[in-house]
Amino acid sequence: MRPDSEHRAGDRDRTRASARARRRPRARTRARAAGLLAAALVGGLLVTGCAGGSDGSSSDGSKARRTGPLPAPAPARPSAPATPAPGTEADGEQRDIAPTDTPSPTPADYLSTFALDVDTASYGYARRTLADGRLPDPKTVRPEEFINSFRQDYPRPEGNGFSVTADGARAGEEGWSFLRVGLATGPAAPASERPPAALTFVIDVSGSMSETGRLDLVKQSLGVMTDHLRSDDSLALVTFSDTAETVLPMTRVGGSRGRVHDAIDSLEPRSSTNLDAGVRTGYDTAVEGARPGATNRVVLLSDALANTGETDADAILDRISDARREHGITLFGVGVGSEYGDALMERLADKGDGHTTYVSTPEEARKVFCDELPQNIELRAREAKAQVAFDPQTVQRFRLIGYDDRQVADDDYRDDRVDGGEVGPGHTVTALYAVRLRPGASGHVATAGVRWLDPDTRAPHEETAQIEASALDTDVWRSNQGLQLTATAAYFADALRQGALPGAPTLPQLASRADKLVRATEDEDVRQLAEAIRRADGLQS
Repeated sequence: MRPDSEHRAGDRDRTRASARARRRPRARTRARAAGLLAAALVGGLLVTGCAGGSDGSSSDGSKARRTGPLPAPAPARPSAPATPAPGTEADGEQRDIAPTDTPSPTPADYLSTFALDVDTASYGYARRTLADGRLPDPKTVRPEEFINSFRQDYPRPEGNGFSVTADGARAGEEGWSFLRVGLATGPAAPASERPPAALTFVIDVSGSMSETGRLDLVKQSLGVMTDHLRSDDSLALVTFSDTAETVLPMTRVGGSRGRVHDAIDSLEPRSSTNLDAGVRTGYDTAVEGARPGATNRVVLLSDALANTGETDADAILDRISDARREHGITLFGVGVGSEYGDALMERLADKGDGHTTYVSTPEEARKVFCDELPQNIELRAREAKAQVAFDPQTVQRFRLIGYDDRQVADDDYRDDRVDGGEVGPGHTVTALYAVRLRPGASGHVATAGVRWLDPDTRAPHEETAQIEASALDTDVWRSNQGLQLTATAAYFADALRQGALPGAPTLPQLASRADKLVRATEDEDVRQLAEAIRRADGLQS
């Protein structure tokens, strides 16, 4: 029995990863999740990335100790029967914080490995659903996307790659603590210094997009973005309904802004949703218009309610896999609409080496298209994966909160053929663990590491940080504001999923905690979080 069978990649996952590797020429996999990351986004193509510290300090002022690479993972254990993990129902859904303890755990049981991810759509869609007077479906609630919807003030590295920060605090239940791992990439270069962009927008014009806040919001946002693009950037427009068509081939923005605006203004909703046709035509257009030396991206804007043609994400993306691999064209999914195909969009972005976000207001759309989208033009890391090695002498049990779709087999941490995540400049990414220390434990708790390939040379790099038991002594609600915000977002997601995190406050208590953070930070994003918690409390009452 493993002390972390709820979150471990395990033998089952190694088998799945191997099977996927046999199906793919480059042995790339996206396994299920125990991973670190998603992201709060800033700066890039249109605006400067937010600044962060550079002195190696954590957000509470303490220093993270940098070490060499993590120890090599322990050898794989023999395959076990496919029985449900302790603390898990037969359908795989988590019901408890962790399985029972094992008398003689091995170091391999104390590894947590995952591909990096920067999705935030789950939190945005949950807020929209609550505003409409409905509780979100628990299956659409991904805790890591709640946690990473808020910017954190982690130290920033110089150049490509990541800084690593580790901190923590006591949770409200005896013996339990939160351990937070924070990653950050460096700020974006000035807009004038970045490579030109070649963006192919694939726009859903099906009948469902006629609802207010869908196609009208997309058109408004694209119009604003067009006015901010550089003259040497290029843009293409592909629309899809029951069929797909290229409305505007790849066109240099300089001297053509009026033509681009006319093409955007001509978009009107039509009939059914053939997402497969849209994605395939979008990638064909992107490949045809790919520019040497430019950064090429496909941006899918849709409610992802596919009802015509192929509707399976894997099948859709298998058809354009060559474009993804040979041309490095990644997919950025932007979801809209009160009814939204969250699972399909998330799967498309994960398999397309990209990420998703969700917008429901003009302010959110402006942030995505004028702030966040530019960050996905450049890259600071390719095939990024993280691994946290817990110390079995001090740690009794642990659980990663979220990342259910990003798990990687521990032995694949240093296998650069296995798919990781692509991360741009100005990102901060957070992973939160619930950890139970052994009675009277002191000293080393965990080493957190991240491995990535340089975006230009593809040379591998690693960075690590360590955390000691003494760093977990403070009560979480008396810790630094960043950690309090992380805990608040995690508890909120867990309440919507009807989970069981240690020390979970009631929703009224959580709303009160969020209100205190609002007063302390004067942050509009935190105010919206407090409002969403109060709405959820009213609907659950």
